[in-house]
Amino acid sequence: MNEVLCKEAKTKEAKTNGNVAEFTREKVTFSPLVDIWEDQQEIVLIADMPGVDEHHLDIEFENRQLTIQGRVEKRHPELTFLGGEYETGDFHRTFAIGDAIDVARISAELKNGVLTVHLPKVEAVKPRKIPIKTE
Repeated sequence: MNEVLCKEAKTKEAKTNGNVAEFTREKVTFSPLVDIWEDQQEIVLIADMPGVDEHHLDIEFENRQLTIQGRVEKRHPELTFLGGEYETGDFHRTFAIGDAIDVARISAELKNGVLTVHLPKVEAVKPRKIPIKTE
């Protein structure tokens, strides 16, 4: 369902804090971990994007693809850390979206580093109870 990040020639993958990271030239790009669930009304994507705030987050829908991009800035760049396990870089993930989604009603919220994207289904594909007439 998802397409892998940047299409650079030779990339080196690394596993970092549960996220897959690609190193392309001078930049680290993470593929955020995503849970996806579906009910009769919508499909919901929940992505872990620690350190990303709403000013560094971009969500786009084009050509039936949903692209999520975020950036994590260095915390306290003026300091020299004695140790550091927290990576900074970009988040990038793309999903192919079918025709069953009502594009005009896609919404998203970001809270405590967790992005939730709501993809409502169009009325035509929602299950519908058919009433039965009796004489």
